[in-house]
Amino acid sequence: MPNYLLLLHQPPMKFGELSPEEIQKIIAKYEAWRGEIAKRNKLRGGEKLTDEGGRELRASGGKVSVTDGPFSESQEVLGGFFMIEAANYDEAVEIARTCPHLSFADSRIEVRQVDNIHRS
Repeated sequence: MPNYLLLLHQPPMKFGELSPEEIQKIIAKYEAWRGEIAKRNKLRGGEKLTDEGGRELRASGGKVSVTDGPFSESQEVLGGFFMIEAANYDEAVEIARTCPHLSFADSRIEVRQVDNIHRS
């Protein structure tokens, strides 16, 4: 059965504006959802990405440049990902629909099938 990445996109969030209790409630929603997917043996992995921007590499004219980014001024950031197993895109989308990520304004989930070129 194929694997699918659920890429969690969102506007830059200001977690500093939330109380520790509010943050814990958000984390608990994701943990409960993750647990349900794991019980169904559909979860293959997933992590929240750090809030710092990371690095971007770009190739141009045979050279690779490295810059900091994305920045908090960005319209959207990749906040994390889950890898799930599903029979097809329809099932992957149905699983993604239940993710608490979609309860946040202007958040979206990109569903992409993993090409298993490295399986032995």
